[in-house]
Amino acid sequence: MSGGRPTAAFYLAVLAVVGGLVYFAGNRAGFFGDNAKPDVVDGDGDELTLDPDKLNVGDTAAEASSDDIVTTVQEYSYVPAERLPAVKGTAAYKPLEDNTVSFALNIWAGWAPIIHANEGFAAKKIWKTPDGKEFKVQLILADNPVDMRDAYAAGDYHIGWATVDMLPLFMEGFVDKSGKPRDSRVMPRIFQQVDWSNGGDGIVVRDNIKTVKDLRGKKIALAQNSPSQYFGLSMLVAGGLQPTDVEFVYLNDAFEAAAAFNANKDIAACVSWAPDIYTLSEQKGNRMLVNTQTANKLIADVWYARADFASEHPDLVEGIVRGIFDSMESLKDQSEKQKVSEWMAQGYAIPKDECLGMLGDAHWTNFAENRDFFMNQNNPARFESVWNQAYYIYRRIRSVQHQPVSFDKVVDFSILQKLAKEEKYASQKNEYRVAFAPKATSEIVAESDEVLSNTVIIHFAPNRHDLKHKVIRKKDDGTEVEELYDPNVDFVLEEISNLVAGFGAARVLIEGHTDASMKPLLPDDELVKQLSANRANAVKEALVEKYQLDPNQFNASGVGWDRPADPNDPGNNAKNRRVEIRVFTAESE
Repeated sequence: MSGGRPTAAFYLAVLAVVGGLVYFAGNRAGFFGDNAKPDVVDGDGDELTLDPDKLNVGDTAAEASSDDIVTTVQEYSYVPAERLPAVKGTAAYKPLEDNTVSFALNIWAGWAPIIHANEGFAAKKIWKTPDGKEFKVQLILADNPVDMRDAYAAGDYHIGWATVDMLPLFMEGFVDKSGKPRDSRVMPRIFQQVDWSNGGDGIVVRDNIKTVKDLRGKKIALAQNSPSQYFGLSMLVAGGLQPTDVEFVYLNDAFEAAAAFNANKDIAACVSWAPDIYTLSEQKGNRMLVNTQTANKLIADVWYARADFASEHPDLVEGIVRGIFDSMESLKDQSEKQKVSEWMAQGYAIPKDECLGMLGDAHWTNFAENRDFFMNQNNPARFESVWNQAYYIYRRIRSVQHQPVSFDKVVDFSILQKLAKEEKYASQKNEYRVAFAPKATSEIVAESDEVLSNTVIIHFAPNRHDLKHKVIRKKDDGTEVEELYDPNVDFVLEEISNLVAGFGAARVLIEGHTDASMKPLLPDDELVKQLSANRANAVKEALVEKYQLDPNQFNASGVGWDRPADPNDPGNNAKNRRVEIRVFTAESE
């Protein structure tokens, strides 16, 4: 610098620096031909080259490489569609050695209460029956459901595990085509629900799949004859699709389904378990469509005793029921959760911290929730509903071919009825009810993810919204009879309750619609908007009243004539006078 002004040497120095930078940038960009060399080398300093054939190109180039995502397993094998194999054989149950009950279970957070009650898997703790008789329980890890079923039927296990939806599949091996037991000794006797899946199961999709309907024509990976299949099929049916509307890709288990989804971009969805559903849904290009935190009353875990064992040892069974309920209360304490995690780690061969982390995947169902599940006829998510839904689905795809067994042939209510007379249990409250704050429809639609929608036809009388509107109709013999305008309205309400029952933590929007017959005559749509809103509200109020549901979980809205049921047949007035049910997650993912 000279007198505060740059000298010629200064300009030369600046020019040299700028030129150097330009050369460096050009060299990196390859503007100088062969002199541009990649600076990627291996551990020995040798230059690495990229094989274009190994690059992820085309439409999927923007998606994460499957090699970067860690699923629980990396290997997977496709398996053909098949029904469960036949039961290998049945026999009387094995005598109790040292008065010890054999209780089979799988790796699942829902079993924490029995593990806690037994202080681990080994038969060490002394249990007591209500009259003070001592016994022990040996917990046995039997993760493969078919192997477990066969050992149970052979008498090796006195008590087996299942989700409610799996039991109709098991029954295929226990009953004949008419639904009668082949061997009454092995028929299951269900005494207790231990949990609802609470986020442990889910459906992960590509991010172009916005609702269940978008799965039409797509591939879905899942494990057949499992809760995953029931979960997937239930969502399809609730979303207005049929099993034949999608292409299923079957794997050995849910973790393999996650691995196959991760490795194959032509698979649009997978039904799998935690932690894989969360690992996958966080990857670019994927999203969680729905999990059992939203559909939180769909997959229920139960245990059951063999009929011969339950008949001869009702005191032992009652002792186990009481012990499990008592541990559910104890496990509200964090120190007890720490303790059971350690016992689970020993029994499952899984690190303790992982066992502690998985406890939240299940909601343990206390006495009050068991009472609602088994004995509350107004509860749309009761055992009977889940049982019948599982039969409907599995008979539809012919995985089950026998006549359905009535739910009350497998459930034994006697112990719950007995405990209901004891203050200790009778005073318990249902703790699995989500408290919904009132929320505007516009906020729900804008802020939450829509899971599915389904059209429900209720034949409203023209210009009316009341569901119980009656009319006089003439019968074939000329006599007149007064009856509901839509005689099937109660059946339709039951259908809606079944649709929404599993979504205990979701927002439900009921939309009312009208026909457009008066469109040329009315100055605007104010009247039809009000009429359609009244129809939606009528359905909401009927559901809330009949099934004792939280009114804040439901919103009602009037669409008017804006969206005909079938755009190709907009003049079908009877079809257009309808409601639609839309299910939204409580919060956007």
